[in-house]
Amino acid sequence: MADNFTLIDQDQTDDNSELYEHFRFVADKGQALLRVDKFLLNRIENVSRNKIQQTAKAGNIFVNNNPVKQNYKVKPEDVVTVVFSYPPREIEIFPQPIPLNIIYEDDDLLILNKQADLVVHPGHGNYDGTMLNALANHFVQTGQHIENGYGYLVHRIDKDTTGLLLVAKNELAQTILARQFFEHSIERRYQALAWGDFKEDEGTIVGHIGRSLKDRKVMSVFEDGSYGKDAITHYKVLERFGYVTLVECKLETGRTHQIRAHMKHINHPLFNDAWYGGNVILKGTTFTKYKQFIDNCFKEIPRHALHAKSLGFVHPTTRKKMHFESELPSDLLAVTEKWRNYIKTRPDSING
Repeated sequence: MADNFTLIDQDQTDDNSELYEHFRFVADKGQALLRVDKFLLNRIENVSRNKIQQTAKAGNIFVNNNPVKQNYKVKPEDVVTVVFSYPPREIEIFPQPIPLNIIYEDDDLLILNKQADLVVHPGHGNYDGTMLNALANHFVQTGQHIENGYGYLVHRIDKDTTGLLLVAKNELAQTILARQFFEHSIERRYQALAWGDFKEDEGTIVGHIGRSLKDRKVMSVFEDGSYGKDAITHYKVLERFGYVTLVECKLETGRTHQIRAHMKHINHPLFNDAWYGGNVILKGTTFTKYKQFIDNCFKEIPRHALHAKSLGFVHPTTRKKMHFESELPSDLLAVTEKWRNYIKTRPDSING
């Protein structure tokens, strides 16, 4: 049996590192007929037969772009691709009574409207008090048996980003949903308050996003594609306030800090985004009253002004299209109203 192959591509998403991984192999010309599960088991490190079987059941193993079952026989020059979903890095997660706004739940998944100042997953500097600790508590309190105790992440949003988040309740559901995220078929729309008056009513930002070469905690845009991963953000102006603009952002990809990095790249950083330079006055007058107004706005929303407003996907079991909307949080509503009133009472200030 020929055991040669070519690994064409191996990719982990930036924003959901360790949540999904993509492999693409081309079987050698001398490849003997071999079940695809054994083919993958021989070629991918640290993957179990059960994981491969779950992935095949979810429809995430493809040969020549067609989904196959685990018993498909790989032939010479077949192109085999697979999208694996992975649980977060092993870490002890114990129940903590942290409030959660769960807006939908069934046997396979739940949707929650995440509040600000809540880290999604334990990590460096945040070993508890996270959304997963809150989910573990929710499942205990509701008498639900979840295999890992806290659910399966399929995507993440930043600590201070509010809005809709999807969590799977079993590994099969996670695997099916992971494919939708990987193929960018998940519909995600955000609303954000950004500095500056956009020239166009709508547009598209294209530019690879990767860790900054100067500051590893933030992301940079590399237009030439020399570093990072492809990222596409579509935006549409919802309301103009002269010095800031309320915009809707639709993601085609889901990179770490994608909207925040893309908006900074086009010189429209998010309002009060300390990591990307939005926490200082970038547009406006030098009047003392204006500076005080901005300070009051920053106090009203002491975080970057970004909200995950809508989420659409195909249910992993029923295969029905599901769509959810969430209202803007009180802080973003309040600061938007402040700007709305400001330009009404001081229309001349826009030119000031």
